[in-house]
Amino acid sequence: MRGFKNFLMRGDVIVVAVGLVVALAFSMLITAFTTEIINPIVARFQGKNAIGLGVQLGQTGNTKTFLDFGSFISAIIYFVIFIAVVYFLIVVPYKHVQARRGQVVFGDPPPVKTCPACLSSDLPAAASKCKYCGTDQPATAR
Repeated sequence: MRGFKNFLMRGDVIVVAVGLVVALAFSMLITAFTTEIINPIVARFQGKNAIGLGVQLGQTGNTKTFLDFGSFISAIIYFVIFIAVVYFLIVVPYKHVQARRGQVVFGDPPPVKTCPACLSSDLPAAASKCKYCGTDQPATAR
């Protein structure tokens, strides 16, 4: 039980849990925004008595055979807003805190090169031998 308690009390687990709760709360807000504001605006483009922006495939008024493009547009808007909120309220502050600790997270990947013999393209730029075929690698210009 002590190991489980130590795992739960680590700072990273707490940060992730708080981030998840915040993300879920924003998810509910964004769902309400797209459902109550964006959907009616998009549906208005179809016409006065339309059930939404889309195409009826079967019998008129049957919502099960209605291709609702408005809901799809709303889902795209929801996704973009949600990802922006998560990025700016969770990822950016986390990067800032980790940078103050001297750790680089979500940074640029390290430079790589391609082996001329086996054409594997994920060798570290400073590698002197290929990790796959063992071929000596040419020195890189610095």
